[in-house]
Parts: sequence; C-alpha cells; structure tokens
Amino acid sequence: MDALFDRVGGEQFFVDLVDRFYVGVAGDPLLRPLYPDDLSESSHHLALFLMQYWGGPRTYSDQRGHPRLRMRHAPFVIGPLERDAWLRHMLAAVLGLKEAGRISDADAAELRDYLEMAANSLVNST
Repeated sequence: MDALFDRVGGEQFFVDLVDRFYVGVAGDPLLRPLYPDDLSESSHHLALFLMQYWGGPRTYSDQRGHPRLRMRHAPFVIGPLERDAWLRHMLAAVLGLKEAGRISDADAAELRDYLEMAANSLVNST
C-alpha cells in the first residue's frame, strides 16, 4: 500500500492543509500569542514534518534534525484548552480538504487519529 503522502497527492496536499490550519491559528486569541509574528517559518516546518511523517521526503530531518516534538514544544504552556484549539483548527483543515475531494474518508480518519494522538502527547500543563 502506498504511503498517505502519495495517496493524497504529495507535497501540495500538506502545504494546503497547513495553510488552512494557520488561517485558523492567525485568528485564534488563545493560540496566536504562542506563535511568532511571522507564521511562514512555523508553517513551513509543520508542512515538512507532516510530509516526512506520512511517507514523503526527509527534508524536515535533513534541515532540523530529529523532530523531538515534546522537546520543541516544552517552552510553551500547552494545556487542554490549547490542545483543543489546535486540534479544532487542524481538524477543520482536514475536513475542508476532505470536502474538496482531496483526501478519502479512510485517509482523513487515519490523519485525524494521528493528529489527536499528537495533540494529546504535547499537553504539558493542566
């Protein structure tokens, strides 16, 4: 079976997913302060990470080393509210691409399950 990266059409899917996600983040009063003023670098890193995780090129690791998600997110207070807001924007982005016919129901469910697990694993505050 092909990797999800290939099934969804490769790089452009993840760029579009992350772009949609950051539209939500940009207007979110809880999440926006956690990000730098310019979201382009954060957006680029997230897209590269997701591409690599889902079977695409290893550009993320080549540029930034091992993902170490918990370590990279440790400086930020991430509680249930932050997790829920992040997940709300990310799942809305997935849903938008699913509704546009860019990802199958099964692949969207697989992506959603991963995103929920990842969001839960980064909570570091109550």
